[in-house]
Amino acid sequence: MTGDLNGAGQQVTEAALAAASSTAARISACVGSVFLGKPDVLRQSIIALVAGGHVLLEDVPGAGKTVLARTLAASIGGRFSRVQFTSDLLPSDITGVSVYSSRDESFVFHQGPVFANVLLADEINRASPRTQSALLEAMSEREVTVDSKTRELPRPFFVIATQNPHEHSGTYPLPESQLDRFLMRLSIGYPDRESERRIAMVQGFSGNLGIESVVSPDEVAAAQQVARIIPFPGFLMDYLLELVSRTRSSDLLELGISTRGVVSLASAARASAVVGGRGFCVADDVKSLFVPVCSHRVVVRGHRAGGVSTGTEAAAILSDILLSTPVPGD
Repeated sequence: MTGDLNGAGQQVTEAALAAASSTAARISACVGSVFLGKPDVLRQSIIALVAGGHVLLEDVPGAGKTVLARTLAASIGGRFSRVQFTSDLLPSDITGVSVYSSRDESFVFHQGPVFANVLLADEINRASPRTQSALLEAMSEREVTVDSKTRELPRPFFVIATQNPHEHSGTYPLPESQLDRFLMRLSIGYPDRESERRIAMVQGFSGNLGIESVVSPDEVAAAQQVARIIPFPGFLMDYLLELVSRTRSSDLLELGISTRGVVSLASAARASAVVGGRGFCVADDVKSLFVPVCSHRVVVRGHRAGGVSTGTEAAAILSDILLSTPVPGD
């Protein structure tokens, strides 16, 4: 299957598409053997990975957020880092620091945990805004600058950040500019009874998860490259832009979806096509991702508080917009 991307001359070959789809399928099967009962969350997380984006998990403690991050890292054979965000955490604790070496009579840079393929930023809203902002350049540019020197991060680089939506004491809500850096905001929720039984009796959330890599970081990077050049037809872009326009004109929303949100939704839809083994996007790619990609990019009128406490309201409003907007071809 070949297709031109907006006349840019790039094409998706059948071999490249098959390899990218196989990469996503192997990750899904591997992680799904441990991360039980939430196939939708797993699929959306893999779509975010293939799209080259980042995920904000907003959920109660003990829902399996760390298991998801650790198994994703293990499945791609990458380096995994976890940072517990606290009020006294410094930006250098994230990016790294230069330490003077008397032996070499020079400063030696010691990498921080951000130099990983998968970074779990646990309870990100408990750190100060200064420390939160230390992730901005890393998430957007895949590089960090320390002592006026820019250093590239490993490829792929995937951030999974968490926050508890029900505990706000001693927290610093993420501003819209920071929330906009995440491709998706997801909630794991409680598993079904049978999955919870298996977790309690066999696996649990700690110890050796028994996961070995099933793909390489290079294969993930190749899948990301394929996702970037999946063609996005004009009629589907019109549908996407109509959804966005309705968020901007809604009486229920103070702030609609930004242009970065438009780009992010299109990128996620392309990655969804790759995960589905298709060399083209369809309306369901946009529909299925509209809420997880966009709910944290809008502000409910009268509740301008970083979007954290109004996630359920925002999702409900976007769902209504989705239902009321005609789908091309229907």
